[in-house]
Amino acid sequence: MQFDRRSLLIGSGAAGALLIGWAFWPRTAPPNLPATADETVFNPWLKIAASGQISVAVPEIEMGQGSYTLIPQIVADELGADWRTIAVEPAPINAAYADPVFSPYWNDAAPFNRGAQVSDGSATLAAFEAMARASAAAARILLCKAAAARWDADWAACETDGGFVVLGDERLRFGELAAEAATLELPAEIPLRSGGENRLNGRGMNRLDIPAKIDGSALYAADVRLPDMVFASLRQGPIGDSVLVSADTAAADRIPGVLQVVTHERWVAAIGSNWWAANRALDAMRPRFRTPGPLVSDAAIQAALAAALDGEGKRFAEAGEIDAVLPTGQGYSATYSVLPAPHAPLEPRCATAYIREGKLELWLAAQLPVAAREAAARAIGLDSGDVILHPVLAGGSFGRNFETAIAAQAAILAHKIRRPVQLLWSRAEDMMQDCCRPPARAVMRARLSGGGRIDAWYARIAAPDGIAETRARNVEGKPPHAATATEASQTALDGAVPPYAIAAVAIDHHPVNAALPAGKWRSDAHSHNAFFTESFVDELARESGVEPFSFRMTLLGGMPRLALCLSKAATKGGWEGGGPGTGQGLACHSMGDAFIAVLAEAAIGDDQRGKVSKLVAVGDVGRVMKTDIERQRLEGGLLFGMAMALSSPVSVEAGILAPRRLGALGLPRLADMPEMSVELIVSSEAPGRIGEIGVPAVAPAIANALFTGGGRRFRTLPLMPGAA
Repeated sequence: MQFDRRSLLIGSGAAGALLIGWAFWPRTAPPNLPATADETVFNPWLKIAASGQISVAVPEIEMGQGSYTLIPQIVADELGADWRTIAVEPAPINAAYADPVFSPYWNDAAPFNRGAQVSDGSATLAAFEAMARASAAAARILLCKAAAARWDADWAACETDGGFVVLGDERLRFGELAAEAATLELPAEIPLRSGGENRLNGRGMNRLDIPAKIDGSALYAADVRLPDMVFASLRQGPIGDSVLVSADTAAADRIPGVLQVVTHERWVAAIGSNWWAANRALDAMRPRFRTPGPLVSDAAIQAALAAALDGEGKRFAEAGEIDAVLPTGQGYSATYSVLPAPHAPLEPRCATAYIREGKLELWLAAQLPVAAREAAARAIGLDSGDVILHPVLAGGSFGRNFETAIAAQAAILAHKIRRPVQLLWSRAEDMMQDCCRPPARAVMRARLSGGGRIDAWYARIAAPDGIAETRARNVEGKPPHAATATEASQTALDGAVPPYAIAAVAIDHHPVNAALPAGKWRSDAHSHNAFFTESFVDELARESGVEPFSFRMTLLGGMPRLALCLSKAATKGGWEGGGPGTGQGLACHSMGDAFIAVLAEAAIGDDQRGKVSKLVAVGDVGRVMKTDIERQRLEGGLLFGMAMALSSPVSVEAGILAPRRLGALGLPRLADMPEMSVELIVSSEAPGRIGEIGVPAVAPAIANALFTGGGRRFRTLPLMPGAA
């Protein structure tokens, strides 16, 4: 099949007959889907078996976000398939699956290059809907052409439905047409499917990943079992340029089940017939590391943030004459802080590696699969083409699986011992080596005028750039201690520009080297910048004497979608004006094409910790494919944001992160779950980042609720006693 000269016509209902060219398709990315003898590969996105089973390739790893259902549903709908015949498989590495939304974050070159395949930002529809639908449309046309040739009819008169090509009373199954259809030529224009019965758009189809997760057959990295496989655990040094000094390998030899010890400049690994023996051996070896320079600590991080704010910042957003409207030292001001936050997924880092016939096979959940493959190849001197990455399911992620260090470590171990090896970090190791959401501090200043207006808004924000550091480590191959971002950047200010109508606005970024590796984290900089903005807006409302809902609505004239979310959330949640004793708080936020408003009811419990009794959220995420999955993703973001707002903070002392157990984070339990009500405003607008938008507005809504409930203004995240 040749796509490079074709164009796709978005058919009936689309104004102006918009063309999305097949130039959209990378020229040098032919399909590399594996296929059995009875399967026909149509393009990189789908293949059809003689039995009628349709396999859809999904380029995003499934982390619970539903991509293994959303993308197949797009393909099945456009193809006119029977949902019962749809299967899913992880896509191989191929430039055809380049993410056009987020690839610029990872590589400055063309979007279809080695660094562009990524699972990022909860933008499944925004990134892949057009490509997946175009591929299905092309396959549908070829099936219609094959059927029409048998019937001596016009292919344009044929339709597809339920896995059949249909023309009047004539019906032919996809499976019996597939091999013939794939040899045919595409027309110059390919209309999308119009009308037809049994359309799948917006329907609540059964999730394709759920049965395997229920019966235990779902494959995670730790589930891989290979003949003659051994198990490894690993220990690394404190944060910084740490190198291994010594390890008592003789002590490891005394642990039953231990087979070998492998040392590296920066780590030591024990290999055993079972993982428990390997992990016990690490304790017995008592490895020692040397870290030059001062070790990072909480005090050092806070000092670095303060010093950064005292230094020069770089302005990335400006409107109006801020200096004239808000002279230095004037206006209402407040300072906010955000402490480092862990990823804390259920699944610790794990990779299984095996070298045979000169090629490395790697089983790994990777959000940057090309970077993981190259890290493994680089570690043992292989060409990246000699590394085969098998994507597996991830037990959560929240950005954790962007990190590729474990791919290199597993490759080194497999190369050293010449046996299949499964490397699993202990929970303590996973949490100590986490690349957290970066710490941040903001000094906010504003000038109010009568009638609940803000004349000027000035924010100075000191924060590392988690995206830049993630890229430096995992795309550029720098070690964590050398990957700290010290340049001012726009991405560190994502979400910092207020959505409100303000005449004069200025936002400065003050870069800071906190010496603590910063990583991709769910909603990235929006998570802390929304806390700064929506907490400060609430304070300004109190200062102006206008209740917070009306104060915000007055300023949202230029943001009708966000205003509608806020209005609906206040109505749905029974907003009582946010007066003292109500325990109610509001917050709203936008991320590109996604908008949300949150109403929280909260109070300080007997244990002096925040307790949320109610969360009401209204989100506008544009076009959705499957409303129940989108609602689940929004709910998941809300609960993740709530958990991180109320959990124990991450602390650092002598280069060691704590706590080192999930239980010690103080995450909310089932009994702590609030009453939740979530509404989606569905429209034909471009799809937004549904899994991300749920996170940022929760923390400020809770902080604002705690203020109305008890009069304490929390300006530090997480919202812990003593941090007000």
